[in-house]
Amino acid sequence: MHESSARPETEAKRLERDVVNIGKSVVIKGELSGSDDLTIEGQVDGKIELRQSVLTIGPNGKIKAQIFAKSVVVLGEVTGNIVASEKVDIRDNGSVEGDIASPRVAIAEGAHFRGSIDMQKSGAGARPGQGEPRPDTKPAAATTTPQPAVQTAAPRPQVQVVQS
Repeated sequence: MHESSARPETEAKRLERDVVNIGKSVVIKGELSGSDDLTIEGQVDGKIELRQSVLTIGPNGKIKAQIFAKSVVVLGEVTGNIVASEKVDIRDNGSVEGDIASPRVAIAEGAHFRGSIDMQKSGAGARPGQGEPRPDTKPAAATTTPQPAVQTAAPRPQVQVVQS
């Protein structure tokens, strides 16, 4: 018998995550939580908690909620703060009005963003869920031109601007 034969099954299960879809005719008001990856094409008003999962807001999605997830991909509209332990990706035609707290942020050309970004590295003081954006931060504008760097002791994370 081989013990390694059980290993590919475990890896396959890990890579084969369930993805749940919420269609564009669905409206949810309240709290939405779970452990599966989720794609939303409909409307959600309230709070979304998917701390170990990937949340995708589809092109038809309209979200008015506080969002907590591992990773967030925005192709539709989000109004509310986003806290992601890995990455926030605002794609072309995606829109976010609210503050973002995540170690990695990508904003595509053609995307809309209004709010502030906190890019502290996770684990170094900013734990997911505790790192809610502060209301006293100034809004940051997403631009394709580099901004002057502020002198700090450690290198600062960069906002990635994707051009199509």
